[in-house]
Amino acid sequence: MREFSLPALYEVPSDGNLTDLIRRNAVQHPDVAVLGRKVAGAWTDVTATQFLAEVRAVAKGLIASGIRPGERVALMSRTRYEWVLLDFAIWSAGAVTVPVFETSSAEQVQWILGDSGTAAVIVESDAHAAAVKSVSDGLPELRRVWQLDRTGQGDEGGEGGRTGCVAELTAAGAEITEAEVDERSATAKADDPATIVYTSGTTGRPKGCVLTHRAFFAECGNVVERLKPLFRTGECSVLLFLPAAHVFGRLVEVASVMAPIKLGCAPDIRNLTEELATFRPTLILGVPRVFEKVYNSARAKAAADGKGKIFDRAARTAIDYSRALSSGRGPSVGLRIKHQVFDALVYRKLRAVLGGRGEYAISGGAPLGERLGHFFRGIGFTVLEGYGLTETCAATAFNPWDRQKIGTVGQPLPGSVVRIADDGEVLLHGEHLFTGYWNNEPATAEALADGWFHSGDIGTLDEDGYLAITGRKKEILVTAGGKNVAPAVIEDRIRAHALIAECMVVGDGRPFVGALLTIDEEFLARWVKEHGKPPGSTAVTLHDDPDLLAAVQQAVDDGNAAVSKAESVRKFRVLQAQFTQEAGHITPSLKLKRGVVAKDFADEIESIYRG
Repeated sequence: MREFSLPALYEVPSDGNLTDLIRRNAVQHPDVAVLGRKVAGAWTDVTATQFLAEVRAVAKGLIASGIRPGERVALMSRTRYEWVLLDFAIWSAGAVTVPVFETSSAEQVQWILGDSGTAAVIVESDAHAAAVKSVSDGLPELRRVWQLDRTGQGDEGGEGGRTGCVAELTAAGAEITEAEVDERSATAKADDPATIVYTSGTTGRPKGCVLTHRAFFAECGNVVERLKPLFRTGECSVLLFLPAAHVFGRLVEVASVMAPIKLGCAPDIRNLTEELATFRPTLILGVPRVFEKVYNSARAKAAADGKGKIFDRAARTAIDYSRALSSGRGPSVGLRIKHQVFDALVYRKLRAVLGGRGEYAISGGAPLGERLGHFFRGIGFTVLEGYGLTETCAATAFNPWDRQKIGTVGQPLPGSVVRIADDGEVLLHGEHLFTGYWNNEPATAEALADGWFHSGDIGTLDEDGYLAITGRKKEILVTAGGKNVAPAVIEDRIRAHALIAECMVVGDGRPFVGALLTIDEEFLARWVKEHGKPPGSTAVTLHDDPDLLAAVQQAVDDGNAAVSKAESVRKFRVLQAQFTQEAGHITPSLKLKRGVVAKDFADEIESIYRG
């Protein structure tokens, strides 16, 4: 058994709650832009003073509408300014926020609202309202439903939510006094629930993780202090394009307000390049798939412009340069010169795509991959990989900005402890942990034992306390030959190929390891053109195309290079369908629901092992 800890850098308040942050900002930084919001398609600043006033106005409306202290108010919306506004308004009314992913099915909505005993729900769209209405008969505690956009006009079309329930709640609270808001805002104490975040549910029904105000203070306070250069008030900014309903999104929200730095919200990741160019953040938070897309899109564009070989040489140079930085000797003179040349030709353009101002990103939710980590650091845009779960209030480990160790998820959150059990499981301890699963004592008792959270992940700690995650305890495959296989290692390598959208390794109880693969449709269109295939060809029409299968085999071969022969993929099947959230194959944070995939594609898995 091995463990490692770092002393806390932030003193968690003995009491109080997260609404203290916005009142403090209005006093200490009244004219500092703490948020950016889209109005008529353009970013406008919201100062600390303005944000506090808007939050309190909406909180008055919630109080006037009968929301009581401790009651649960659900929030179902895309990532947008109003999400942050309503989150703090709910807390200011003394209530508890229950986030619901805007892609959730009616069945999932019913489970979350019913299990949490939600008294009111704020939805974004007509579709969300319809989903709630379709299951409302089974929700006896639900009293109110408010809607952000009544005309279908989103945040980018004008005043957005101000035409809906934000204006309605503001008007409803006109008679509520400032003293009443002050009293209600002080209701919740540090150890009271701030939110109940339902796990993505890779297996079984989602469980509601109860996260207190204290957990957010411990989490965000220590993140901000350890990454201080990335959170400079008045200088730094962050664009949130992850789902705000996800705990990683909430970390970004609260940490930005705590610092404070300017926070912008992007509701549609399909417009990410445009949003980055206009908002120009200094810090980006994302999941590995976002960074894979940036790399693959840049490589494809270079190839289309006849500069593919130059890009590949530049990528190799960036990786070599980053690895040399980690070697202790540093880059050679020749490598430095090559790096300077490619910085002028390639790297500056890539940094411009990422907004042009940033030097750092934080990646979580899934393994980033060593090669990708070195590539981005090599182009002058360091991606700091971290690790956490809903139960840990997001990051429980992350790479420090000044001592990054690529290939690991970093050191423990200051003030917390990481322990590796005898069976390799990662155990966690600290004030940032959840207090339990809502209405689920058996699951709580199983996950929390003697103050330690059993993560279910398998990992190792090196001599400097850097954690490496090697797989999920419950996802370890055991082949018929008795070989233990951690799927994540090879899946990440295969998925790094531009043609591959998703990869799921199979082989539990089977004679060898196989894989199910899906094709990235966006990149496929470019591949089709480059390889002279009929215009409009798809993964379905090219299912048996030898050139496509050869390219996929190359991706598999690259993945196999990362593991032993016994762990390597012997056979694969390219699926004619995609893994989607709607079908339940992946979570909103892009994690595979292996059980669902295995069930839906059972025939394809069986075909791997026939003959």
